[in-house]
Amino acid sequence: MTAWPGGATRRCGGLLAWAVVALLLVRLASLAMVPLMDTTEARYADIARRMVQGGDWITPWFTETVPFWGKPPLSFWATALSFKLLGVNEFAARLPHLLLGVAVAALVWRHARRHSRRAAWHAMAWLGASSLFLVASGAVMTDMALALGTTLVMVGFWKAFHGGDGRARMPWAMVLGAAIGLLAKGPVSVILWGVPVVGWVLFGGHLVQAWRRIAWLRGAALVLVVSLPWYAWAESRTPGFLEYFIVGEHWMRFVTPGWKGDLYGSAHIFPRGAIWLFALGAVAPWPFLLPALFPARRPAASAPAAFDPGERRYLLLWALTPCLFFTPARNILWTYVLPGLPALALLAGRWSATRERQRWAEGVLTSGVVLSIVATLGLIFVAQTNGRFDRKSAKAIVAEYRERRQGGEPLYFLDRVPFSGSFYSDGQARVLERLEALPGGGSALVVLAEKRLAGLPADERRRLEPLARRGDQVLARWR
Repeated sequence: MTAWPGGATRRCGGLLAWAVVALLLVRLASLAMVPLMDTTEARYADIARRMVQGGDWITPWFTETVPFWGKPPLSFWATALSFKLLGVNEFAARLPHLLLGVAVAALVWRHARRHSRRAAWHAMAWLGASSLFLVASGAVMTDMALALGTTLVMVGFWKAFHGGDGRARMPWAMVLGAAIGLLAKGPVSVILWGVPVVGWVLFGGHLVQAWRRIAWLRGAALVLVVSLPWYAWAESRTPGFLEYFIVGEHWMRFVTPGWKGDLYGSAHIFPRGAIWLFALGAVAPWPFLLPALFPARRPAASAPAAFDPGERRYLLLWALTPCLFFTPARNILWTYVLPGLPALALLAGRWSATRERQRWAEGVLTSGVVLSIVATLGLIFVAQTNGRFDRKSAKAIVAEYRERRQGGEPLYFLDRVPFSGSFYSDGQARVLERLEALPGGGSALVVLAEKRLAGLPADERRRLEPLARRGDQVLARWR
């Protein structure tokens, strides 16, 4: 970790390594410091909770009666398995996604390590401290599983292609990665690794070598054997899934701004090309620190061997494919950039590890990693003190219900039950469209917005006894 020439450089390199390890430990600790937030995290965690509770590992359920057709189940399986092992809580919900991020980082490390140990640590710093990767590593989402699948395919192809003896090899990493992608996000995963692989092969004139060195047909057959059974089983359980998932999620969402067919939320409308702005935010804080990495002096004569142009083109295609593909789309999220970040980290790590920059590169990268640590802890502290967690999660208000309920008083949410309310109440919270619909002859605890409480008729307000306020929500007893 610190076996680099030069005392000052060795100390600086050691600091970078320790900073990366500290960043991982802070992210691990943060898994239990933040409540599950509405809507994405709490929604996906609640789907996994229903999977464990109901014992249905084929069909993810959005509610007790509505199936969730928006995503394949791999991420839900990971979270549900964690619930089985560690109990139903936010740490268990997030831990599998942190482990997926660690797996992506390990693949980046191994690929960069072929050049030098320094390049590997630099790539780890570039990747780990990037805002999107840091958030997605430990957030209950489907995107890190997709990033792992894409990274496996890309590093697997490079290794299989350069394997040597001319015989067709079974690229097991590619097979595993392609299957993970199909079970994490669906056919879009094939585009995210297929475009850079095919582009590199065609533009570089490697078609014959790629065909001879890699067992494409056997590999594709294995991928289909692993992934297609779930698709067939899911369609047989809830007919209509394939039409919605393939046509709706993979076509209409892409070509139709503000697509109205979304069964589980609302579509997003951004200007075309906004994905590039998302990419800029995804790699923060590096755009602000990048100028410090340009040396003010000429390179040393002992600079390392030049970056292989073929590998550089390969990584560039990999890094840019998500942004290029989603440039014409308007219904996008910043997480769509994530599959390209490992390639960007490999490129940046190899560049910053060149000998002429080694004196200050580790210092700048260490500063970036430390800045990400401080920002993570600072944002958590601010959110805890300004009540943002209480506004974006029902954890605290459900805890108030558990403390203040008398006997078997039920819990209702007026108008709608947030996903975090369902998760933290173990699915016991019920929606209430109007207060007069409450059953007579007993009391109940009701959660409603402060503005909603102020706007109720006087006779209904008199029957509500406010017990606690968390964020903009009020817990009240109805008598």
